[in-house]
Amino acid sequence: NKIDLPGANPARVRQDLLNYGIVVEEMGGEVLAVDVSAKTKANLDKLQDAIVLQAEVLDLHANPERDAEGVVIEARLDRGRGVIATLLVQRGTLKVGDIVVAGSEWGRIRALFDDRGRAVDSASPAVPVEVLGLSGVPAAGDEFAVVENERRAREVVGYRQKRDRDARTSAGARGTLEQMLASIQEEGVKELPVVIKADVHGSVEAIEASLAKLGSDEVKIRVLHGAVGGINESDVTLAKASGGIIVGFNVRPNAQARDMAERDGVEIRSYSIIYELIEDLQ
Repeated sequence: NKIDLPGANPARVRQDLLNYGIVVEEMGGEVLAVDVSAKTKANLDKLQDAIVLQAEVLDLHANPERDAEGVVIEARLDRGRGVIATLLVQRGTLKVGDIVVAGSEWGRIRALFDDRGRAVDSASPAVPVEVLGLSGVPAAGDEFAVVENERRAREVVGYRQKRDRDARTSAGARGTLEQMLASIQEEGVKELPVVIKADVHGSVEAIEASLAKLGSDEVKIRVLHGAVGGINESDVTLAKASGGIIVGFNVRPNAQARDMAERDGVEIRSYSIIYELIEDLQ
């Protein structure tokens, strides 16, 4: 992409891909490569042709008559409409009224919207749609599937949530031991514990990645928890127990969390620009 830029060098990109084991056709490999510009729309027709050709070569097919399955592309919490998830249907057809399990969340689909924001009744294979109706915010990359009834949905979600809790508990125990050993080796190094809450998973990941690059020999930032959604009492409790702060990106604390934070002396910082957040913590 971005071949319209003055310094664009597609040949160098192809060369750099070799470092990741990706060999394009021009260099004797099997990976198709198309130089495009989303801004000028250059070669987008060639990109479409390449995708169709690859689908034919790989003999890719999907049955639209079965229950839908696919993957979560993104999810966020909207103040007016609640949880909004962007799903990519890979198999079957997703319809309004279907009961869906996505990662460790579930819900009955109340509405579907296509890529132009128009309400639709269904989505077939290879179609991305925004959906309303999930009980919570799934993670980007989670798989989703339509189940037969609410009882089955609750069973699956209950099992997955327990599994996730056990994994976090186990990771926390390991982290405590690792941190203890690290503090012995790095005596004198101080930490700034941070709880991160944001409106979309992409923002949480970007903030965590940026904070991981900060720090010095004297002080480091440790992310205690990062998730999508408003700031709640659990976040305040975690920050208080660790002597840390809470960072909100495009989200606000609920009334109970705000009162609790004021009472317990936990600092909550809110941002709408990611660069300001990073500079402030730095």
